[in-house]
Amino acid sequence: PPQAPGPGSAPTSGPRFGVRTRLHSGTATRRRFVLLVTGALVVLAVAGVLGLGIGSHPVPPADVLDALLHYDPTNNDHLLVVASRLPRAVLGVVVGIALGLAGALMQAVTRNPLADPGLLGVNAGAAFAVVLAIAYLGVVDVGAYLPFAFAGAAVAAVGVYALGSAHRSQATPARMALAGAAVAIVIGAMTSAVLMSHQSAFNRFRYWAVGSLQGRGLDVVAVIVPFVLVGVVLALVLARPLNAVALGEDASRSLGVNPVLTRGGSALAVVLLAGAATAAAGPIGFVGLAAPHIVRGVVGPDQRLVLPATLVVAPAFLLTADVLGRWLIAPGELQTGIAAAVLGGPLFVALVRSRRMASL
Repeated sequence: PPQAPGPGSAPTSGPRFGVRTRLHSGTATRRRFVLLVTGALVVLAVAGVLGLGIGSHPVPPADVLDALLHYDPTNNDHLLVVASRLPRAVLGVVVGIALGLAGALMQAVTRNPLADPGLLGVNAGAAFAVVLAIAYLGVVDVGAYLPFAFAGAAVAAVGVYALGSAHRSQATPARMALAGAAVAIVIGAMTSAVLMSHQSAFNRFRYWAVGSLQGRGLDVVAVIVPFVLVGVVLALVLARPLNAVALGEDASRSLGVNPVLTRGGSALAVVLLAGAATAAAGPIGFVGLAAPHIVRGVVGPDQRLVLPATLVVAPAFLLTADVLGRWLIAPGELQTGIAAAVLGGPLFVALVRSRRMASL
């Protein structure tokens, strides 16, 4: 028969042992969070530095450093690093943050692990609005795309939610995914119809639609940063309410959380983040889908950890994809949107096949 524990021995069951187990689990999760953020910061720094030198015209590391410390506008290498590749890296960080957080919010609100701004039609709505602006209003400046992209993203988001909750039905994750797919298909067809009838619009739009960080200056970054900052702050404020909403309507209300207000705030943050990112860099996919999955695979489903970690993992993912796209087919260049899919595809398949991810 089992012997009773002595006076000095630690209990192996009971309330105190359960508390100790939960504390150990929480400590392990925080440790994984710190390691993930630290590793992502290292990757982000390395990708940012490499991105200043890698391209169709390679710049040696010594010249990159000299350009940053002693900029000479008459030096072609200095001009390339400071005027072209540095703004590209800064834009990659901002767009990565926006797309990653938008995807994480959509996955949390819809409880659908496949949700991202592309899947639920937000990117398609923004792209369609930009096409209309190019074709009928003659808009050619990337910075001028911003209000149209916001309007298109908002209309698409409202349309998906209205369709997913039609006939007083609850907007379940499955209904939202189906509604998003339907809206994206319809908007995509309308976009193609406009482009086929306006050759000049097609010529301008095709470079933007593939998704790229190339050719955007710091003026574009300055335009979108305020909207991204508002979206980031709103997302982080909603982290705790999103945890409560994940427990269900009744449970969240009993915890003092208004699920309707939480979903509305999340939708506003998604429109700000996805609209700004799409306006600046085009409809880049996969970042908002893959980055939150990477984070949840390490730290679990707690949004108080998922959202802050995504702030670092998503831009690290996007900058790494951008650098690989320039390095793989040098002296050519693989556009950022394509490179993100090439990098993220195998990684995402491995994540969703893992047992830990299946439990999330």
